[in-house]
Amino acid sequence: MKQAALVAAIAIAAACSQRAEPTPSRDAAAPAAASSAAAAATADGAARVVGKVQASGLAVIALEPKTARAFPPQDDKPVMDQVGLTFGPELLLVRTGEPVEFRNNDDTLHNVNVKDEQTREQAFNVAIPTGSAYEHTFRRDGFYRVGCDIHPAMAASIFAASTPFTTLAATDGSFEFDGVPPGPWTVTVYTGGKRLQKDVQVTGGTTAVDVE
Repeated sequence: MKQAALVAAIAIAAACSQRAEPTPSRDAAAPAAASSAAAAATADGAARVVGKVQASGLAVIALEPKTARAFPPQDDKPVMDQVGLTFGPELLLVRTGEPVEFRNNDDTLHNVNVKDEQTREQAFNVAIPTGSAYEHTFRRDGFYRVGCDIHPAMAASIFAASTPFTTLAATDGSFEFDGVPPGPWTVTVYTGGKRLQKDVQVTGGTTAVDVE
């Protein structure tokens, strides 16, 4: 099925335990994952990084600093919703150490069962009644598998990263990040079961990088 294929493409090997308290429902999540780079600092001299990757289908891109660097908190809290017996978005990009909200705007009870894709370790498993929400903060970078034990056909994925610069490549393999501070960085690409990396020195203006 579509959701299972998505998880298989990006996953790399390199009844519920809790019940959420009802909270007011808000607007549904966006239909697709978006770049979190907009939440990054726009320091003096910040540059744009543009690139292209030879992707085998879906490609997740992360731009990570090669030296220790502090980033400001995220501006907006990522949201994964449940509507029509479907998780949305199908792939959510989140910041490690920053809160994520899981909602249920469906007309039935769901649970959200999240496990680390590599270790299979349980991140959490909670029941979320209609119109309620649950907040979680991921502490470790990587891919996570999302499911609903009540409705086994429901599935989605989460990619958590410490860097605010994450995005999905366009259909032609292109990607870009704005507001990148100058310095040494590593571009990491997850696509077709592979993990590709390339170092890049970001200066001013626009820095171009191709990952093969």
